Amino acid sequence: MKIKLIFLFLLSFIANSLFAQTQDNPFYSNGKIYVVVTVISIIFTGIIIYLIQIDRRLRKTEKELKDKN
Repeated sequence: MKIKLIFLFLLSFIANSLFAQTQDNPFYSNGKIYVVVTVISIIFTGIIIYLIQIDRRLRKTEKELKDKN
């Protein structure tokens, strides 16, 4: 029961901090939010491409092992 309460508290804290952002944030006023979003998007795209490459290699290896047997 304690774990559920702690988890609920953490979720509510995270939710409050996410919705507490206003236009007074320095990222918005300086226009730096676009830089942050761009960098995060580039990193996320790189991770997705890397995972797709790993999946292709794994499929190729599995196919080779299956054909070998």
